[in-house]
Amino acid sequence: MSIAVGIDVGSTYTKVVMIDDSNNVVGRSMLPTGFKLNEIGRKTLDVCLAEAGLSNDDVDYVVATGIGRHQVEFKDLHVTELTASARGAAHIFPGTRTVLDVGGQTMKASRLDDVAKVMSFRLNDKCAAGTGAFLEKTARYMGFGTKEIGALLDTSKEPVPISGVCAVFAESEVINHLSLGTPPADIMQGAIESLVERCVQLMRRVKAEPEYTLIGGILRFETMGKATEAQLKSKVNVPAEDEVQFVTALGAAILGQIRLQVIRDENIAKAS
Repeated sequence: MSIAVGIDVGSTYTKVVMIDDSNNVVGRSMLPTGFKLNEIGRKTLDVCLAEAGLSNDDVDYVVATGIGRHQVEFKDLHVTELTASARGAAHIFPGTRTVLDVGGQTMKASRLDDVAKVMSFRLNDKCAAGTGAFLEKTARYMGFGTKEIGALLDTSKEPVPISGVCAVFAESEVINHLSLGTPPADIMQGAIESLVERCVQLMRRVKAEPEYTLIGGILRFETMGKATEAQLKSKVNVPAEDEVQFVTALGAAILGQIRLQVIRDENIAKAS
């Protein structure tokens, strides 16, 4: 049995997924990224190995992806997040033709062909209003932590508009809504719908087509998927529970197994 590892060094969290040669997940882990990117990649892998009861000697191939992929010194290969996300999304939902990845600092939309190759992609601009950071800032303005966002959204009854033009301006909007007695839950839901509007605009720029698959940490909040379905007027795929955060690392690991097979085939050809 061969083990391939995918390491997604994201701006907020670093994720590791290990798979066997049948693409079964044998371990995964996630830690806050920080600023020592090679060290956090190593540490996250070590945690994953320990929990799976494996050692470094059991690892046959490592593929790094994410914003910090170039800093992972022990990798065998690095690939872009778009390539890894496409492979991971298509593995979970084989009919995927459009991937939307909403992370803490970036938002990416890509259109795929029938073999999970990226045909077109777009990234959000530099404003945080198009990322998960926008939701976190909105929650923080109201005195809530990130972990409280989900429960807060569940109590919303009538969302209020948040322009989302700039995360910096969101604070004054939130303060204004709060001064009018607007429930924090409705403000939070308004922020979600503002973010979704930006997501859908980005998807349209890549000429998105179904099936749509949504990934990234923000998709942990169920209302995000529902709001996207409403704006697209189409069903969307969302990986179960926290799996949304591991899709890109999974895709990197799958590419590692593909590379291992190529190496095996080359060795067989040389031997013959």
